[in-house]
Amino acid sequence: MSDVDTSQFITTTPGGVALRVKVVPGASRTGVAGVLGDRLKIAVSAAPEGGKANKAVCALLAQTFGVATRDVVVTEGQARPRKTIEILGINLCQAVERVRDILSAQL
Repeated sequence: MSDVDTSQFITTTPGGVALRVKVVPGASRTGVAGVLGDRLKIAVSAAPEGGKANKAVCALLAQTFGVATRDVVVTEGQARPRKTIEILGINLCQAVERVRDILSAQL
């Protein structure tokens, strides 16, 4: 999976990186589930109500990228499965490396 074109879903922002994701709420397990088209697919066990799924996604990404939960913000698509999430405090190289590690481990 190291040949995945991460530029489809990871871009640089002034404070960190933005991830374009497809969230699957109500899943049996929480985690990065792979790549779906031009987005990183994330499954969360939380229900898609009252912002629970968004909070679960932010917590997962904070843990995955080693940042505080407050540094992970849904910037687009709060009420939709397709979201853009900004992760502050990391650079593009760190994000790409971490995503590739996760995707490689799924093989």
